[in-house]
Amino acid sequence: MLTGLLGGSFNPAHSGHRRITQFSIDRLQLDDAWWLVSPGNPLKARKGMGPLGARLKSARSQARRTSIVPTVIERELGTRYTLETLRKLKRRYPKRQFVWLMGSDNLAQFHRWKGWRDIARLVPIAVIARPGYNGAAMTSPAMAWLRRYRVPVASIRNPSSSNTKHARAPALVFMRFDPDSSSATAIRRDNADWASEYQGATPRDVLTFRLVEERDVA
Repeated sequence: MLTGLLGGSFNPAHSGHRRITQFSIDRLQLDDAWWLVSPGNPLKARKGMGPLGARLKSARSQARRTSIVPTVIERELGTRYTLETLRKLKRRYPKRQFVWLMGSDNLAQFHRWKGWRDIARLVPIAVIARPGYNGAAMTSPAMAWLRRYRVPVASIRNPSSSNTKHARAPALVFMRFDPDSSSATAIRRDNADWASEYQGATPRDVLTFRLVEERDVA
């Protein structure tokens, strides 16, 4: 199984998340993709963060009828940083191969992530271009180190081989994408009470099978 991982607050999830993930699944020939709905992002303020249960429900709503799996597994893993999450996921799911998905806006600040070089050594990274961020991404400190590891998109999964091979990390691919104007910031600005739309039955995480209470926050 080749699984893409897209981390984020999903505060709330929107059509842009769905489109960029579906594009990545098709382009990289992924079996599925997991949305890691973060209990807390170290690089984002907690103020204005919706309840974890509401954010998970919004992600499920956007992921309907796709091979996208929204999960709050980081809560059970007890991880706060991507590096810790990846290490535990690889131990927990040894038969899966993971690919980290990120927009070029994240690559521009990737050097601020804890153990970012170790992240790159753990899993291939697929970067989706985002207008307005590509220049900063290409000239970022992380890109200066990662540039030597750029590989063709097809190398992430090679369907021509009877024994499907995956690119070994470090490996970096860039993908061009027709931008989506959807924005979680704009959604919150237009509807500050968006989380109330997801009140009701307590959701159960599909990977951990644990309930996610409405009162759970970042």
